[in-house]
Amino acid sequence: MSVSFTSLGVPARLATILSGQGIDTAFPIQEATLPSTLEGKDVLGRGRTGSGKTLAFSLPLVARLAANPKPRKARFPRALIMAPTRELATQISRVVIPLAEGADLRTTVIFGGVSQVRQEKELNSGVDIVIACPGRLEDLLRQKVVDLSRVEVSVLDEADHMADLGFLPVVKRILDQTPRGIQHMLFSATLDNGVDKLVQRYLDQPVVHSVDSSQAAVDTMDHHVFVVDADSKKELVLELASGTGRRIMFMRTKHHAKKMAVWLSKAGVPAVDLHGNLSQNARDRNLAAFSGGDARVLVATDVAARGVHVDGVELVVHIDPPAEHKAYLHRSGRTARAGSAGAVATIATPDQQGDVKSLMRAAGIKVPFEKVSPQSAAVAAVRGDKAEPVTYVAPRPQSNPRAKTLADSDAAGGRGRRRGGRGNSRPGRPAARGEGSAAGVDSRGGRDGGERSRDDRPRGERGGRPGPVRGERNGERAGGRNGGQRAGSQRSGGGRSRSGQRQGSGRPEGRDANTSRPSSSPRPTSSGARQGNTIGDAIGQKTQEALGAGRPGRGRGSRRAGAPQSNSKG
Repeated sequence: MSVSFTSLGVPARLATILSGQGIDTAFPIQEATLPSTLEGKDVLGRGRTGSGKTLAFSLPLVARLAANPKPRKARFPRALIMAPTRELATQISRVVIPLAEGADLRTTVIFGGVSQVRQEKELNSGVDIVIACPGRLEDLLRQKVVDLSRVEVSVLDEADHMADLGFLPVVKRILDQTPRGIQHMLFSATLDNGVDKLVQRYLDQPVVHSVDSSQAAVDTMDHHVFVVDADSKKELVLELASGTGRRIMFMRTKHHAKKMAVWLSKAGVPAVDLHGNLSQNARDRNLAAFSGGDARVLVATDVAARGVHVDGVELVVHIDPPAEHKAYLHRSGRTARAGSAGAVATIATPDQQGDVKSLMRAAGIKVPFEKVSPQSAAVAAVRGDKAEPVTYVAPRPQSNPRAKTLADSDAAGGRGRRRGGRGNSRPGRPAARGEGSAAGVDSRGGRDGGERSRDDRPRGERGGRPGPVRGERNGERAGGRNGGQRAGSQRSGGGRSRSGQRQGSGRPEGRDANTSRPSSSPRPTSSGARQGNTIGDAIGQKTQEALGAGRPGRGRGSRRAGAPQSNSKG
């Protein structure tokens, strides 16, 4: 016997909105929970995926807020709904938003993987209902972007999946920021992995409603297990994917899901993928293509096992059997939703039969294992009518900006070849301090386009302590921090000279037996691109002669070195 929503106490305004969507009678979990939740009691609801839990908590939440209207306050929502995945949060929003708009309430959805700017803007404008994933919500709470001190109703959906993903500590920290004594509604397929502790901590004398077992609904799903040789598995997948209706195929890894979607599309079956490596825009785009009919097959990982609801999914295929029975139930729950029929096929290779038997036993499924080939009649029966192949059209490659060449970055004084040290590509630097330059050469190598000079004479001739000249790393750091000698830095009595120090950290390429002078000959001078950029290349012959007459001053060149130019006036 069907039960109307108004007879359960749902306000007529909300019942009218549901009737406009073609929903006139309540499902069992709604019939069981609505009288209690509409009275404001805490409720623990247990029901399998696809049983109508979203409406079971959305209706009393909206009805309670609408019955006691209050002015909106920025960053202070009045109701909180938490879901483990962004797909489920988005799915919940599609159910809540029409009801909320009918009651003049504002709703926002918060999850990670996207910029939080829009979420901040909506929270600052004032919202009544927040639908959120725990991770991003906790980030916003820490940033003081949202405050839960005015929350009147909280809902935790798919609590068992929260536990599987390790979100329970985050959920506890979030719920601890809500006021005491508010209404809590918790929905979960099972009460293991710490979910029972949440119930004990936050729910006050909850009314427990369990309308479904944790096992699959055999009466609404046709379950099949196809045993096939590994060499024929891919052909079997193609055969099952070739039907006319929508179907979801599950694989364990993101890489294989993407690869399978491309392979099916090239084989004439339009397919899209859904997994954790996709951006939110790509997820939305692929789901829209699947729900809109542009793609008949959705190849997904377990990220789609919960929260993805598309009408008319007639077949779920476990290409890779799941690791445990709860994943099997949630994957299979993408079909046979809301009382409609559907089929589930699990593909097992001979070496997987033992694991699949244990899986089916835990899920409460008793079906024979059928050894098949891709052309078997049993496979054709599950597949249904075969669709015409569709010509594959490769996606257009995205245009990338022109790659910056080495010459472009160096000529512009950019960040190309960052090992080049603090060069001097910017003109107009003032002359050096101290005794300055000789023969018209800027000893600092400032911003006038010239390179900073240094004394290439052996240290013994300069009066300093003999020692190795620190070469430039990879021959690039011609303009170091102390590119020129510091005037007056030589101490009397042949003291230690600080000229040329800290030029670079590279080692000299070779040393003579009697001196520390590098024995390698200078490299040829290059023009344009920076090649063989040694000290001798960077300064001209006249500069070297000028260095004998006067010491250059200390200076600091530009951090971004350009192509070296000679200071020679010849």
